[in-house]
Amino acid sequence: MELTIKGLNGQAAGTFQASDAVFGAPLRQPLLYQLMVAYRANQRVGTQSTKTRSEVSGGGRKPWRQKGTGRARQGSTRSPQWRHGGVAHAPKPRSYRQAIPKEMRRQALLSLLSEKVRRNSYTLVEQLALPNGKTKEMGALLKALGVPRSCLVVTRTPDPGVVHAARNLERVRTLPVDTLNVLDLLTYDHLLLTTDAVRRIEELWAQRPRRGAFALAAS
Repeated sequence: MELTIKGLNGQAAGTFQASDAVFGAPLRQPLLYQLMVAYRANQRVGTQSTKTRSEVSGGGRKPWRQKGTGRARQGSTRSPQWRHGGVAHAPKPRSYRQAIPKEMRRQALLSLLSEKVRRNSYTLVEQLALPNGKTKEMGALLKALGVPRSCLVVTRTPDPGVVHAARNLERVRTLPVDTLNVLDLLTYDHLLLTTDAVRRIEELWAQRPRRGAFALAAS
């Protein structure tokens, strides 16, 4: 698959041959929804805590005798039906984490990368030269490239100049390829990446890793 390369002035500067396995995958909406729910669940802290009847202070004495009053029997003033009582089925600290299999994550990433290309919601450049790390430089570059305000900038490795230049821009996020994820690809409308980043993406996700490949390589 041929991707268009743009110069830093916004003009077309040639084409780039990319892998069809990465940028030609079908859109899998159920898979994307499942992973989005999992990512959101994994971001939950799960520290909420409310006291049950056994944790609320007081209530050791029976409020009235068992029989003869005409009222319902009560054992404690800290039962859930009482004011200042405990909470029935109280929330307690817990983990909401959901496991995300590697192959599901890989297929979802390929699906989203391919959809960005199909919708022409990507910009490919040879490199991002921002040695001074100035916000004004990044803003001018995005404007020259015609990139929308909501943009995910992907580089092969963490680039301090790019990170510093983009960190004060609203709706602009920078990521190295190794931390690229489904949630950020869904959140940001446009994808800006370098040719080195594309090659790294192909190295990581173009082919499904064989079982035991790492063990054989280590031996």
